[in-house]
Amino acid sequence: TTLVANLGIALARMGKDVTVIDANLTTPNLGLHLGVPLSPITIHDVLKGKANIAQAIYRHESGLKVIPAGIALKDLKGVDARDLSTAILDLLGNTEIVLIDAAAGLGREALAAVEASDEMLLITNPDLPAVTDALKSAKLAEQMGTNVTGIVINRKSGKRHEMTREEILSMLDGYPLIGEISEDEEVKNALSKRNPVVN
Repeated sequence: TTLVANLGIALARMGKDVTVIDANLTTPNLGLHLGVPLSPITIHDVLKGKANIAQAIYRHESGLKVIPAGIALKDLKGVDARDLSTAILDLLGNTEIVLIDAAAGLGREALAAVEASDEMLLITNPDLPAVTDALKSAKLAEQMGTNVTGIVINRKSGKRHEMTREEILSMLDGYPLIGEISEDEEVKNALSKRNPVVN
C-alpha cells in the first residue's frame, strides 16, 4: 500500500495520468495513506452496482486519482471480488496508468486483483516466508496469464536476521529484482499525517 501510494504520486508528478485502486476489500488502507479515509462512494459501491467507477474517483492534491475502498464492515456485504475486472473496464481510455493495491496472500480478493491486471509487481520483505510467498504468487500469476514485471524487496534494514540480496536472488527463479527499499521512519511519520513520503 505504501509503495502504491508513493509510486502513484511520483508518476502523477511526472505528468502521467494515474489512477490507484484499493482492491484490498476486507482490510483497505490506501485511502488512509492518501488522506481520503471516509469516502461517500467507494470501490465497494461500484462492485455492488450502486455506482459507476467514475463516481468513485477522488483527486489527490498531487493530481493522482484515487479509488478508495470502504472501511466499514457493512461495505463487505454483497461484494464479490471476482467482479473487479469488469468494474474497472470503464477506466480504459480514461487514464494512462492504473495501479491496483492488492491484498497480501493468495485469497479470493488477491486473485481477483491479479486477474484484473496486465502486469504484476510483487512487493516482499527480506525474510524467508515472505519471499517464498512472493514466489508462489508469481507462479500463480503466470498461470493466470498476468505478466510478472519483477519483485521489490521492501523494508530492508540490513539486520543480521534478514535474507541477503544474493539469497533472495537465488530463490527468485529468474524473476528480476526491480529494486530494494530501505526501512525508513519517515514512512511512519507520513502515514500519521495521511500524506505519502514523496508528497
